[in-house]
Amino acid sequence: MRSHKLTRFISVLAVLLLCGCAALSPDRHTGPQALTILHTNDHHGRFWKNAAGEYGLAARKTLADAVRAEVLARGGHVLLLDAGDINTGVPESDMLDAEPDIRGMNAMGYDAMAVGNHEFDNPLAVLRKQERWMDFPLLAANIYDASGQRVFPPWRLFRLRGLTVAVFGLTTESTAVVGNPEHVRGLVFRPAIDEARELVPRLRDQADVVIALTHLGFAESEVPGVPETGSRALARAVPGIDLIVDGHSHTQLDDPVLESGTVIVQAGEYGKYLGRVDLLWTGKRVLLTGGALLPVNLASKVNGKTVPPARPVAEDPAMLTLLAPFQEAGGEALRTVIGHGNGNFTGDRAVTRSSQTALGTLACRALMEKTGADAAVMNSGGLRAGLPSGPITYKDVLTVKPFGNTICTVDMTGEELAEYLRQAAAFAPGSGAFAQFGGVRFVFRAGVVSDVFVGGTPLEAGRMYTVAMESYLAGGGDGYPAVKGRQGFVDTGFVDADALREYIARHSPLDPAGYASGGDVRRE
Repeated sequence: MRSHKLTRFISVLAVLLLCGCAALSPDRHTGPQALTILHTNDHHGRFWKNAAGEYGLAARKTLADAVRAEVLARGGHVLLLDAGDINTGVPESDMLDAEPDIRGMNAMGYDAMAVGNHEFDNPLAVLRKQERWMDFPLLAANIYDASGQRVFPPWRLFRLRGLTVAVFGLTTESTAVVGNPEHVRGLVFRPAIDEARELVPRLRDQADVVIALTHLGFAESEVPGVPETGSRALARAVPGIDLIVDGHSHTQLDDPVLESGTVIVQAGEYGKYLGRVDLLWTGKRVLLTGGALLPVNLASKVNGKTVPPARPVAEDPAMLTLLAPFQEAGGEALRTVIGHGNGNFTGDRAVTRSSQTALGTLACRALMEKTGADAAVMNSGGLRAGLPSGPITYKDVLTVKPFGNTICTVDMTGEELAEYLRQAAAFAPGSGAFAQFGGVRFVFRAGVVSDVFVGGTPLEAGRMYTVAMESYLAGGGDGYPAVKGRQGFVDTGFVDADALREYIARHSPLDPAGYASGGDVRRE
């Protein structure tokens, strides 16, 4: 799998010889040096183009190869970086533990990747397997095991001809909260800013350019009680970082942002864009000379119809040959029609994370029907896509529920249930923790829950109720109260996606109007 690196080396050497740059001294300080960083983030399994022909690694490789050739022809240097979250989002990738994505990134010549929070959607053994597949380092300076040892390499020094570049990785410490509790147990996510304060001065002594490859998010903290540790806060708190290549918040920064003298970039999500930022090492300092997001065959909508880009990016033939078998693997099973919808169940991130939706109600009812529970609670971050109008396939279901959580139930008194609903309803709109409910009706006002009904009847304080949720929440994921292990707790072993598939098959055709909340949950 490393033959592409030899080919790339030979190509680079040939370009340098042709442009007369072979006489450059290997010494770090040989005069101005141009450095281009190509970057992506929050890939989430999108190794193949979508139905509209958008994104995919084959077209991304064509773009990256073109930029690399252009920069090298001018005597500059190129690094290709990813800011984390390769996992979770597309069934063909999820079923294969992101192997096609990693193999494709190897073929593109990625130089480093940050550890994202969704890398912990799988057990650590799977992540270690993925790491072995990678021809590039997986970086995280602030993740430690219980013995105080780092779990991943913290940084990598790239000694380019005439230039030394340090790239160090940081992972949001909120992973300890939003990560699967089963998979992050025993790991310590130290504050990213504290870790950077310690590392950056050491790296500045060794390198001309210092880059933080981070999975932190661009703005405020997403978890109540966790301090702000996004990339802007990092730039303000830690001097000496020339560039932050960020991910996690899926932010589309069309142009580089300058914060306290540090350049910050982020390229949206799913490989829709290949980010580019151009820097110049003058011999004394690093200057920003340009930056943009290069669209990867993004289509537009005109009068409700999809319009392909005017100048589509050709897909790299070798990459298509590499990835096609992965795309085809298991395709027949995924394409099996399991039900029908009489309308669209929206999975739009902005909608599901700010209001009770028909999709949220549907998913909660599936949990209740599978277990016989009186009520169900779900975090909106666990709904990763919508369900279409018309035929619904197993692939559609796995796209909505890709994490493979098991369904858990717990017995609560009416008083305990009211308190649990209060805590769940308190998560702010916009966060993945924002709650979806099933089987209950109540008002949440000024931090207080009132007028609670369960199954259409008023809540009784002393009565026992059974509440269903996914194992992620039961273990305390997204900051929810952990209920695993308490009296009356049962992990059924049923997988959430299978329960949803069964529900859809049993109740089709599905009408979104029949799952509208109708004001059942009023947050005032």
